[in-house]
Amino acid sequence: MPVGTRGTVKGVTTPQLLEIGAEVLLANAYHLFLRPGTDVVKQAGGLHSFMNWDHAILTDSGGFQIFSLADTLTLHDDGVRFRSILDGAWHEWTPEENMRIQQDLGADIAMVLDVCPPYPAEEGVVGEAVRRSAAWAARCKAAHTREDQALFGIVQGGLYPHLRVESVERTVEVSFPGYGIGGYSVGEPHDLMLESLGPVCAALPHDRPRYLMGVGNPTTILQAIALGVDMFDCVLPTRTARMGTAFSHTGKMNLRNAQYARDTGPLDPDCTCPVCAAYTRSYLRHLVSMKEMLGAILLSIHNLYFLLEVVRKARAAIARGEYGALLSEWMASEAADDY
Repeated sequence: MPVGTRGTVKGVTTPQLLEIGAEVLLANAYHLFLRPGTDVVKQAGGLHSFMNWDHAILTDSGGFQIFSLADTLTLHDDGVRFRSILDGAWHEWTPEENMRIQQDLGADIAMVLDVCPPYPAEEGVVGEAVRRSAAWAARCKAAHTREDQALFGIVQGGLYPHLRVESVERTVEVSFPGYGIGGYSVGEPHDLMLESLGPVCAALPHDRPRYLMGVGNPTTILQAIALGVDMFDCVLPTRTARMGTAFSHTGKMNLRNAQYARDTGPLDPDCTCPVCAAYTRSYLRHLVSMKEMLGAILLSIHNLYFLLEVVRKARAAIARGEYGALLSEWMASEAADDY
């Protein structure tokens, strides 16, 4: 899912997102609550009208963003009090208030408000987050009344296997149509994340989507699909594009490098995106070097297409019963270790 945190995938228009095959966009309740304000989006007819996007939208609850501001928040059983990153004003969110906000935003999928501890965190801190998240999940479900919006639960537990199991059990007991897997991509070692992710996917209901939150590099996506993950989001493809980095089948490409100055070949010869079909490495390097906004736009389109194509190929391989071969081929490639 391409990420449009503030109601926009940075630098990419709706027609361009449709052209590259995006089907679901992600927005963030925390940032939209601060600006332009939930009431503004609701008055506009909800996020679909506001963004000019008539396909699916998922809103994250904003829990991760709030808890990344640990030095400015007060956490208690009833909710969380936090400062705005924009003007320093204090705000108070309960699970019920978060549901009101997300229902007013009007996305197709909303996420429960959860507690996302940092990495590393002591077992007691993570355990308290698991128990508080489960209690808040039940309150979110009780407060959620919008029938045209699915509400997903979120599993926490850090890298403590028994706490992950406890979180799955507590969250599944509340019962949701889908489950987010949170608390990863917060600085933990990659191999430990995958080691603990497998049992979580195995324990979650097999007839409900499993959404690994905040993961967006192709190697991890393909490994996580093998473990049973269905949905992903991450700012990585667009953020790295704005830094002049392109994804490719041979690894990441830093377009600032002088080696591309006279290279008139396509960005990635194995890519079929509109950028690779029309622009050379030399021209893209020129745009990046001159800090022209078009460079970031074109690389964003390419990087998003690249990841969308990765999962399209994964779906096709699963349908053919050949996913193991696809994963093995990728892991043996020169690109696998570069992401």
